[in-house]
Amino acid sequence: MATLSLRNLKKAYGTAEVIKGIDLDIADREFVVFVGPSGCGKSTLLRMIAGLEEITSGELMIDGKRVNEVGPADRGLAMVFQSYALYPHMTVAQNMGFALRLAKVPKAERDAKVAEAARILQLGPYLDRKPKDLSGGQRQRVAIGRAIVRAPKVFLFDEPLSNLDAALRGQTRIEIARLHEDLAVTMIYVTHDQIEAMTMADKIVVLQAGRIEQVGSPLELYHYPANLFVAGFIGSPRMNMLPVTIAATGPGGVEVVLPSGGRLTLPLQTGMLEVSGTVTLGIRPEALRLDPDGPIEGEVRLVERLGGLTLLHVAAEGRDDLIVQIEGSSAVEVHQIVRLSLAHAGCHLFDSNGLTILTLARQSIAA
Repeated sequence: MATLSLRNLKKAYGTAEVIKGIDLDIADREFVVFVGPSGCGKSTLLRMIAGLEEITSGELMIDGKRVNEVGPADRGLAMVFQSYALYPHMTVAQNMGFALRLAKVPKAERDAKVAEAARILQLGPYLDRKPKDLSGGQRQRVAIGRAIVRAPKVFLFDEPLSNLDAALRGQTRIEIARLHEDLAVTMIYVTHDQIEAMTMADKIVVLQAGRIEQVGSPLELYHYPANLFVAGFIGSPRMNMLPVTIAATGPGGVEVVLPSGGRLTLPLQTGMLEVSGTVTLGIRPEALRLDPDGPIEGEVRLVERLGGLTLLHVAAEGRDDLIVQIEGSSAVEVHQIVRLSLAHAGCHLFDSNGLTILTLARQSIAA
């Protein structure tokens, strides 16, 4: 069992506070991903959990025990870094078993643990090779194997795929997800890549400027973002944002006026919205559809054909880059004038403070 609890965790360097009061619970065997832009504090938070950064204030508990003052080696954690940090003069087997050798684990036990880690990671044929004879993906697997042999309570990954090319990132991402299932342990993974977060996590923690913006499952964050930041960060292609004006509110939802003057009624909780107030309409690219009778008209400026789907960049509603996701075999061409309609399920409204105005369906679920 390995659970973690963070209570009002803070980190400051002099007068500069970089982690500003984090409260978070991580369950046993959960795969949690910290995601956010560069400088948001995600790696610092991971290093605080690992014991590599001193905690300024707050409490960090592992399995209910406070570990603020416990050293990194005694927390029962293993960390995989962005850089492989392998010893170039050692073989794969020697690299993987080095920590056990330092701990004076008997050779027979050490060899057995290395062999088992190699089996899990499919490194058996490479145990006698040096790091220079391995691909980037194989080196990263060796670094993971070095963590596995220690049988930690929690695995910590600090952007482990950043040094790999696109194909290897996809392959290694799948391998880490399978590893989580095979080992049935708690994992915390840091990345700036929201695709990695969406495809790997049981729970995503979105960070900005040292604070948590939202915590939830990948689909919860995608379909029900708490604010403009989460809505714009989670999802690829990104969400389209339009300034709109409130025309009317009622029990059935909110009527908004688009920049072009067109009107749209959304099934949203009205709250304290004022008629004539300005809010932000967020539209997922897949929620925009080609429709000859649609309320939005624009010119196609760029067509990205990606095989199974096509992305249209449309100049409409005062924007040059309204992104529309359509079926891949569509014959739409650059400079073509198109009309678009919107699917309500992919639309979100944000108030003047950037907070989400709940859909009526979400409101009933929450109740």
